[in-house]
Amino acid sequence: MRFDFGDWTALQPGSDASVYLPATPETVLWGRLPCAADAAVLEVDPGTVVTIDTVSHEGVLPEQGQDPIAFFARHGVPPELVLDDAIAVAGRMRHDAADGPHVVTGPIAVRGARPGDLLRIDVVALEPRVPYGVISNRHGRGALPGEYPAGAEPVSVFAAVEETADGLVGLLPRSADSDAVARFPLAPFLGLMGVAVAGDERAHSVPPGLHGGNLDIRLLVPGTTLFLPVQVDDALAYVGDPHFAQGDGEVALTAMEAPLRAVLRFDVLAAEEALDEFGPVRGPLVVTPDFLVPTGLSEDLDEAVQHCVRAAIELLHARFGMDRPNALAYLSAATDFDISQVVDLVKGVHARIRLADFDA
Repeated sequence: MRFDFGDWTALQPGSDASVYLPATPETVLWGRLPCAADAAVLEVDPGTVVTIDTVSHEGVLPEQGQDPIAFFARHGVPPELVLDDAIAVAGRMRHDAADGPHVVTGPIAVRGARPGDLLRIDVVALEPRVPYGVISNRHGRGALPGEYPAGAEPVSVFAAVEETADGLVGLLPRSADSDAVARFPLAPFLGLMGVAVAGDERAHSVPPGLHGGNLDIRLLVPGTTLFLPVQVDDALAYVGDPHFAQGDGEVALTAMEAPLRAVLRFDVLAAEEALDEFGPVRGPLVVTPDFLVPTGLSEDLDEAVQHCVRAAIELLHARFGMDRPNALAYLSAATDFDISQVVDLVKGVHARIRLADFDA
């Protein structure tokens, strides 16, 4: 199936933003996350807004030919709609098969951040850079390993973007030999946002952890905030794994992966202030206009749920003064516990605690 991309223009590298970080072979890692030993590619003061380009791994991986122009041409994408930075990453960088697939922009030093503080990342804006994305199922992973993919080869399903009166939607072929499509709303977010781990060994980019990383929490749209416990001086933040859309679970292995230009504000919540506001935060915490969103992570989904429930109880106790038995009762009566993803080796669960329930 061939899609019509109309008047779309790719958002190529370059920006007139006051602080801009491009995704070049010099400013990205491929498959690993920054650690304390890495030098920052950008240093900013707390409160700084940074415009960051991200590159999707889809179309640049060795198993896809490591040639994004050729890969996307097979789906009818003209060369001018392929990003120059994706071409540079594929052409000038080597990918180790033992590493994760993600192209990670950073690290960014946020001056003055110290272990015990929380790094605050406000999502100001996210702009699609191209009018297409890819959803993959490969390597016997995903929610149904051994069943999908059905053959030995990875499956990469191409999806296009269409502008409608109600916003951007994704178009996904219903079958390989049909012109019928499924349409679904887009809600871009960064699947990977994190801080550097301590020591001199870079973490694998796939499993999330206390450092954040590949969280795949689709609530992190513009207008929301991610708090992360700082692990090393200056935090050394990074982003990647851009998505145009994802369902909770991300069951195939990837969702609609596609490059974004992100506008993010980096700030620091000092340890004492963080403790007063949220209690002891030991892992990623999301705040939206409507919800407090504690998280739980574990290779075992049951344990991930338990970690999330404990984090939610402590958050309610610290934030609103609820005693812990009542907090558990409230969570059971009023809070949804959603599966963030089940495909990143370490599974993720997040809770949506309604702020409106505590306005009084």
